[in-house]
Amino acid sequence: MRVITCNVNGIFDWLKKQEADVICLQEIKAQPDQLIDDPTFFPPHYHVYWHAAEKKGYSGVAIYTRYKPDNVITDIGLPFADAEGRFIQIDLGNLSLVSLYFPSGTSGPERQAYKIKFMAYFEACLKHYKTTGREYIFCGDWNIAHTTIDLENWKSNQKSSGFLPVERAWLDTVFDDIGFVDAFRVLNKQAEQYTWWSMRSKTAWDRNVGWRIDYQIVSPSLRVKIQEVSIYREEKFSDHAPVIIDYAISHKDWKR
Repeated sequence: MRVITCNVNGIFDWLKKQEADVICLQEIKAQPDQLIDDPTFFPPHYHVYWHAAEKKGYSGVAIYTRYKPDNVITDIGLPFADAEGRFIQIDLGNLSLVSLYFPSGTSGPERQAYKIKFMAYFEACLKHYKTTGREYIFCGDWNIAHTTIDLENWKSNQKSSGFLPVERAWLDTVFDDIGFVDAFRVLNKQAEQYTWWSMRSKTAWDRNVGWRIDYQIVSPSLRVKIQEVSIYREEKFSDHAPVIIDYAISHKDWKR
């Protein structure tokens, strides 16, 4: 199974060539009724599910899947997050895939407070998910760089949203205490593996001065099924790059 996650615009021509089984998108911004007549956004052989924000032109997540889900969940149960279209889940047998878009705290203290509230709520969700016996792949823009190798200028960003001590410690809890797995880091532990570059600098992309804030975080049972990981940088679609992970998972595995 190939799973791609990306916070991105203008990606669909490239996606057609990737033969992905599941594509998770974040910050789609558009409403489904705005695109319903454009076949570009509803490619053949994919089932398409969106959770758009109530505010037009803002946030939103989507999942494209080759396999029709048994179930689709569009609300996480946190009112402000649901109104902003930050979560969508599909269930394929015992496997659940989630497209997730964490709030950013870069616009000020109020939004940072929303982000911290979302983190606390989602931590409780993760603890619950761990007890269900299901396998999970959480794809998305988590808006947090975990360690010093996950962003170029870490020394100057220790007081910046996205690399605050409380945010990094929270990811420690997700990985070390709750037990979920950063799938990319299972196979690639190198530095300078970034997925986002600030648009404020015209040269950040070219100089690879970036952050790794886009993840596929998976159940511990899926660790051994991670076959190949990559960040696609041959083309620039937006300020984010797609994260591609191949898993040793067949559709027969969830059709038991």
